[in-house]
Amino acid sequence: MAIYFGLSPFDLPLTLESIGNHWAQETISRPEGYPLYHWLQTEQGSGTIEIGTSVFSLKPGEGILIAPDIPHLYYRTGKLWTTSFATFTGTLRQEIPKITGSAPFTLVSAAEGQKYSRWVSKIIQAHEHRQLDAAELSGQCYAFLMSFVYGKQSRELADQPLYQKYVLPVIKEIETNYSQPLTVTGLCNQVYVTPQYLSRLFKRFLGSSVYTYLMNYRIQKAKELLMNRPETEIQHIAHQVGFQDASHFISVFRTATGYTPLEFRKLH
Repeated sequence: MAIYFGLSPFDLPLTLESIGNHWAQETISRPEGYPLYHWLQTEQGSGTIEIGTSVFSLKPGEGILIAPDIPHLYYRTGKLWTTSFATFTGTLRQEIPKITGSAPFTLVSAAEGQKYSRWVSKIIQAHEHRQLDAAELSGQCYAFLMSFVYGKQSRELADQPLYQKYVLPVIKEIETNYSQPLTVTGLCNQVYVTPQYLSRLFKRFLGSSVYTYLMNYRIQKAKELLMNRPETEIQHIAHQVGFQDASHFISVFRTATGYTPLEFRKLH
């Protein structure tokens, strides 16, 4: 069993208050909830979770993210229940609902849960080998929490043929090659549709145009680099996320966030 507290300073944008795995889970009753976002996942056995009037079992591989101050109770339902867990804090902890959505809890299937289990194990291993960088951990926590949004969207869109045929391949191309000089026309050519039609599909399923999605993805990656690589010059970050012109990057970044890249870096 392993449990660790305060892996890095709490004055980072996001970090871990605690993390653990292979834990012989005892009964936990929190009538007032827990003050931080709390991830819990079954490794072996099973447990029962009670949140308000909702009661459900957490089987091997399944997990749940519980929002702060949500009353809950959980306990084992057999002879054995081992879990992994993590709790999140940092200067941006009040902004986490904007990242994950405002649901009181989010359930994750065993298939989806594999990546979360690997993440917890990777962080613990890095900490035990003294290879955990505080700034990198902050970015890792952000990516961990963001994945709940992506997972929910994926489940909702899995049964949409037009999304699977036209939108998803373009998303994968953007996420793989965002650092390259992608264009909307070039992306449309890959799926053999017009820019107008693809943009309508993006707005229908994702609420944005193809161009806006591309820019937002690049800005998201830029934020990660600004937080995790404080020594890298703004111009180099611009090139790494697909902007050939640093001034264009700064303009787009300021429009999207309300800050210049330098101001964002100083703030965080």
